[in-house]
Amino acid sequence: MNASDARRDLYALVKRAEDDGVTTLIHKREDHALLAPLDRFPAARKADAFPSWVLSAAQKEFGDLISRAAQGQPQVLRRNTTPVAVLLPADPHTSTPSSDPVAPSGAAPAGGAVNSQGQQDRESAPRRLATLGDAIGSVLSAGPAGGPTFGLPGLDAATGGLQPGRLTLVAAAPSVGGSLLGLAAARTTALVDHRTVLYAASGPNRDDVFRRILSAETGGDYPRLKQGRLTDCEQDVARQLVQAGDVLLIDDGSNLTAEDIAETAPHMEGLALVVVDRLQAAHSARLPLSGNRLPDASQILSGLARTLHVPVLAVVDSDDPTLLGLLDADVLLTLTATTDPGRVQVTVAERDFGVIGSVYLRPDLLHARFLDAGTAPAGRIAGEVPARSPGSPVERELAEAALPYTSGARQGLPASVTHVLAALRTALAGGGQEALGELGPSLAEVAAAPLQLPDTDEGRRLAAALNAYTTAGTTGQSAAVRSGADGGHLPDDEDDAEAEVELQPGDEEDEPESAPFPALKLLKDAVARSKMHPIPVIRAEDRDSGPWPLVSEDMDGEPRWVHPDVTSTRVPYIRENGKRVRRDQLDVPDAFGEGVLCLIDRNGSYPSACSAVPLAPNKLLHTGPLEAFDKASAGIYLIDIPEWPRTDMPHPLGRIIDRPDEQGRVWVTTPHIKQLVKLVREGHLAAMPAIHDSWTGKANESLFKPFYESARKARIELVQAGGEPYKAYKTRLSIALRLLWPKRAEQRSPFWRPDWRMSMVAEASVRHWTVAFKAVQEGHTLIALRNVDAAVFWTPPGTPPGTYRIGTGFGEVKAKFIQPGEFIPEGDD
Repeated sequence: MNASDARRDLYALVKRAEDDGVTTLIHKREDHALLAPLDRFPAARKADAFPSWVLSAAQKEFGDLISRAAQGQPQVLRRNTTPVAVLLPADPHTSTPSSDPVAPSGAAPAGGAVNSQGQQDRESAPRRLATLGDAIGSVLSAGPAGGPTFGLPGLDAATGGLQPGRLTLVAAAPSVGGSLLGLAAARTTALVDHRTVLYAASGPNRDDVFRRILSAETGGDYPRLKQGRLTDCEQDVARQLVQAGDVLLIDDGSNLTAEDIAETAPHMEGLALVVVDRLQAAHSARLPLSGNRLPDASQILSGLARTLHVPVLAVVDSDDPTLLGLLDADVLLTLTATTDPGRVQVTVAERDFGVIGSVYLRPDLLHARFLDAGTAPAGRIAGEVPARSPGSPVERELAEAALPYTSGARQGLPASVTHVLAALRTALAGGGQEALGELGPSLAEVAAAPLQLPDTDEGRRLAAALNAYTTAGTTGQSAAVRSGADGGHLPDDEDDAEAEVELQPGDEEDEPESAPFPALKLLKDAVARSKMHPIPVIRAEDRDSGPWPLVSEDMDGEPRWVHPDVTSTRVPYIRENGKRVRRDQLDVPDAFGEGVLCLIDRNGSYPSACSAVPLAPNKLLHTGPLEAFDKASAGIYLIDIPEWPRTDMPHPLGRIIDRPDEQGRVWVTTPHIKQLVKLVREGHLAAMPAIHDSWTGKANESLFKPFYESARKARIELVQAGGEPYKAYKTRLSIALRLLWPKRAEQRSPFWRPDWRMSMVAEASVRHWTVAFKAVQEGHTLIALRNVDAAVFWTPPGTPPGTYRIGTGFGEVKAKFIQPGEFIPEGDD
């Protein structure tokens, strides 16, 4: 086709390429190009990789585009912002693109198609060949893998998840629990990721499948559920599963064959996973998927995976190597019972590489599920006390921070210290609370000792982890247990409480009517009543793209600052209960004059920030570079780090500036952008930093305000009463705000909005910094500013800065004075 005709019919040609995969050869004098579907050149899908044109503009410049493509410059055609086709260089003699100008006649053209005579023939459905460049482009443009997973982090890490186009076999002897891995993948894909699953049940019937799902989701006893005895909680979950389970389709028909599965699957819209439960090693006349028919069945299932480009997971009730060698599996997961009844080993092997990894799982057969070794159950029945993960978050972070040294990759620690930290990691991996308890005294001694750590990222992380360990007074107990043991109460303010409370299974459930403060229910109600129709949960399949990978905990902007003329030292300290901890000691130079250290502790920084958090209730759209901040929008922004000229105050972006990208830029949320705008307006910053990229939506500052009002009112009443009701209030308040961004996939929170969570924390940081800055402007000397609630000033005795309100309400502070040379008390000191 000549270029003039192709220009006239461009929209129709693109439609044929897009819908039918038709490639059209176009010529302009001596120039030849192919208008091809994106499958011929997957790298064209990658943004900004090649010149791209909307169809209307391409039609106007079509002759030039043909010439550019013929010269080896692919031209991407877009419908609005979506790539739909691509112009590629073509060999005029073979009607196919050629990336090798000296390819011999009759050679298979790069990225093209040939039949047995070496000539392209569309009528004979030629085979498609891809160049290495095509393959590389496909991989680079695909981004992070987003396929189904088992919902078990250890196993998902060892397997890389379930890969599209591949048949994965789960091999396990009867009673080891192979079927439960298939069920885990189906549950996670359908109920967590909300993607369609075909569950072909050749062994269990659909009632068995449902009871196993219900048992796994609620933690209810599977034998009791088989008898039809459900608690009220389990009945509620069952009703929820009915509503959410439309994407999990079960085929338990009689005489189910592999051909039946292959015939059904193509008709399921949006199919993400096929699970076959199960292939039976022993022959059975009533089960086609059994005995000597399994090799043929596995070939059909393998072909199904490749044809539909979806993962197929099949469970076989045998670990006999002879049988497994006959089955056409791309990936083989073999479950083996160990001498420890609480551990099952899963060996991961690939067809071409053999064994590539191994992981341990904890069987919870009573509840029809597996758990990561050492991971708490994902659900609980009414009245059951949830099991907690071995070790506290502080202990787990210490083990991770020490890994470069305990693994031998980094040097610089005494052998005795390395030995203790290695023992900590072993104890955590083994899930033994008793072993952790025995390590407590040795860990406390290591943490309290003055270590000279290297001034590297690894050294600083380990130093911070040791400091956190001594601050928490860790003795192998969980944070919640420790807080109850140390004097029977939690720290005074909600922010400390939040740092201590770890989310547990069941925390995402609404509080009972008898709860002193139904924080989660109130937060959900506040969001639901908004007229902006907020989106509280981003779909699981969308979380690995767009703005969401850009949001991190470092965006909180919390200051970790000590005045440059003040020396801060971590000193050993023994509490009255005998615990050895470390605390900060601030040495103030004589040049500061007479005075004392005034410790400011801000009440309820996070819930207070909820009174007016600028955020986008709906989706964040890619708005790219901006000439200026638009106060009608909110979201995240990529900016240069502005120069901060003062030395008597920390940088207004806090710890955000510690992790710039290669161009020296950082991502921030709206509260920090608004803070910078104000500082520029008041003359404290020379200019507003450039906004290089952005993801934004329509702004709202009142989404959480009803929640704030309820929390403030409840605090006034409960702070006077104290005791258990006040402790429960603080705990539930902390849990509700943490659930805005749950970190574990198994945490079934009513929210998943990292931008909301980090905007709230950033707003607390901005308020904390702003009040301290006002005090400095009035002539007070700031010694240290930490987190979102702690400040230390150098003042005359008994005279806190007037910019703070003393009291017990949200945003108000407690003030305490200590003499120079004394340590800075924390928590229950």
